[in-house]
Amino acid sequence: MIAETICAAASAAGLGIAGITAYRKRFRAAARIAAYSLVPLGLVLTGAVQWAVDTAFSPTAWIGFGLLGGAWALFAGVRAAERRSGVPGRKERKAARAAARREAVAPAASAPSLGRGAAGGERTRPAQQSAAQGRRQPAAPGEDFSDIEAILKKHGI
Repeated sequence: MIAETICAAASAAGLGIAGITAYRKRFRAAARIAAYSLVPLGLVLTGAVQWAVDTAFSPTAWIGFGLLGGAWALFAGVRAAERRSGVPGRKERKAARAAARREAVAPAASAPSLGRGAAGGERTRPAQQSAAQGRRQPAAPGEDFSDIEAILKKHGI
């Protein structure tokens, strides 16, 4: 009963302040204040205030809130343990699936041609060749740049 009285008084005070604000020709601010001041009255009339009061003084409700908090803590703890152990979470799995889809469309479509060019044979990258040998080889001074030169000539450079 007292909660409803307090809400009604707050609404009346807010509407009074809105009236004074409108008198000062600040109509948008007055409308905003009036809207805020009608919220407590609306909560009283819908019964939300009575429900909140009944919940606040109910031991059963507090036990329920405690159980909800415990469940939340358990979820958070499991999530933290998953992150530490390296188990992929939802975002990681989604990113892996998206990467697999991108690779499946055209795996070598964007790979640059660093091989022997149109001369034939299998195209392999120099970095892959050196990785297979176990060490990185320095670039040879007389390396064949004929395909690059052909591209530059084609564009008139």
